[in-house]
Amino acid sequence: MSQVTLALLQHACVADPAANLAKTLALATRAARRGANIICTQELFQTPYFCQSENYANFALAEKIPGPTTALFQQFARQHGVVVVASLFEQRTRGLYHNTAVIIDADGTLLGRYRKAHIPDDPLFYEKFYFTPGDSGFRAWTTKFGKIGVLICWDQWFPEAARLTALAGAEIIFYPTAIGWHPREKRRLGAKQYAAWETIQRAHAVANGCFVAAVNRVGRERPAGGDGLEFWGRSFVAGTSGEMLAKAGATREEVLLVQVDLAQVDDTRTHWPFLRDRRIDAYGGLTKRMLD
Repeated sequence: MSQVTLALLQHACVADPAANLAKTLALATRAARRGANIICTQELFQTPYFCQSENYANFALAEKIPGPTTALFQQFARQHGVVVVASLFEQRTRGLYHNTAVIIDADGTLLGRYRKAHIPDDPLFYEKFYFTPGDSGFRAWTTKFGKIGVLICWDQWFPEAARLTALAGAEIIFYPTAIGWHPREKRRLGAKQYAAWETIQRAHAVANGCFVAAVNRVGRERPAGGDGLEFWGRSFVAGTSGEMLAKAGATREEVLLVQVDLAQVDDTRTHWPFLRDRRIDAYGGLTKRMLD
């Protein structure tokens, strides 16, 4: 099918994982009833963004994949006939954890998982303490409603990840996300930081001739005390030429529903043949840290 409706679930999180899961399922149900074909959660939707501190107790939040949450979303996908992308804290084995998204087809089949490749380590984003860099590669999955790729948050800043996902056949790249401001920096740097985040992802759509869907959370969270982080919301879908198709608000919880026409991928790539004109013989330097 060419016409596909995407649903991005943007919401705030509380301390209780069960409450966050119930909220996400309620939003997903609303999306399905309104005609969604592919539903995507925000990053680590079951918890506040716990990476604001290095706390061993937070490893108890992780679960196996397949596991209870995966099974719940498989049942949901099968019941409603929708594709689901859900972001989870994965315990791969004892002492080895990943920031992972599962991809579930409309019949409930677990098609696979993507493990976040790029792991940040910045003030209040202490992800290297928790997550091992992913080894799942950059992939695309054929679902009932199109071929989709998934990257996660910090992956957003790396054109190599988007390009490889597009080369794997992705017509839509989903980015479950948890990004926001340090409140003390917002007045001085906030507009610049947000504009960079939106611009880089719209550029991925342009460079690869595909749709890009970014799903962010809202609200201010202080799980480690202090000022915490103010998440800026504004989940959005960009078209194959980077045009903004729809954007959620900055502070409110909402289901952002966006219809896209997958036929535009072929049309855009035919008229803007960036993939055709790539000089694959000249890019060996990309596998090196620096050219010096």
